[in-house]
Amino acid sequence: MYHWFKPWRVLSVLAALLFTSSLQAGELVRIAAASDLRYALDDIIELYREANPAANVQVVYGSSGKMTTQIINGAPYDIFFSADIAFPKRLEQEGLTATPPAVYAIGRIVLWSNTLDAEGLTLNDLTSDSITRIAIAQPAHAPYGLRAREAMQAAGVWEAVQPKLVFGENIAHAAQMAASGAAQVGVIALSLAKFPELATHSHYLIDDNLHNPLTQGYVVTRRGGDKPEAMHFADFMATEQAHSIMEQYGFVMP
Repeated sequence: MYHWFKPWRVLSVLAALLFTSSLQAGELVRIAAASDLRYALDDIIELYREANPAANVQVVYGSSGKMTTQIINGAPYDIFFSADIAFPKRLEQEGLTATPPAVYAIGRIVLWSNTLDAEGLTLNDLTSDSITRIAIAQPAHAPYGLRAREAMQAAGVWEAVQPKLVFGENIAHAAQMAASGAAQVGVIALSLAKFPELATHSHYLIDDNLHNPLTQGYVVTRRGGDKPEAMHFADFMATEQAHSIMEQYGFVMP
């Protein structure tokens, strides 16, 4: 025997489903992340949402130094993924963390170009008269820019290339400058060079003996410590699935 739903009954069922869905929706988790994570972390968040459909995660990318200042000044971030563990350590010293700073990856820098065969370049080639504009992230607040400067200093080319340098606000901005042609060469994160849109061009992996390690660290902030969802996502970053994605983008796992 068939049972037919009356319109009012259908509406009541839909209302109940919507109400249940709203109850299950996760509390908003706000993440501040270094720009070198722009593609890797997007993929990880997508994977996390597949396993946790109610997850409500938002991420803002920028320079680690500037985001540290923002958090100190009260920016409402629950988790901070920095390109240099020194910044999470600073937040810990300020009493603004719920977890101790932890290493989540080691980054690498590369030479990348939209117009030149970067695979055949070295840091010494940056002094060539044929290269007139070189993009790097601002060393004052971006760890990847600082490591780029250290590498060029170690290679003995820093003084010669300074007139050619154009500075991005963060490493993603520096990569954008190189990709757009605003600079002939960029010293960018390997993780960005491996993104499909940039991976069509070659890159040269800079010897990591020429600079201090890009030891990347994270913390759950004091604000995020009150959110089980924030702690849950932080734990997810330590899973094999998340590590696999990070490795695809050239990060070295600790």
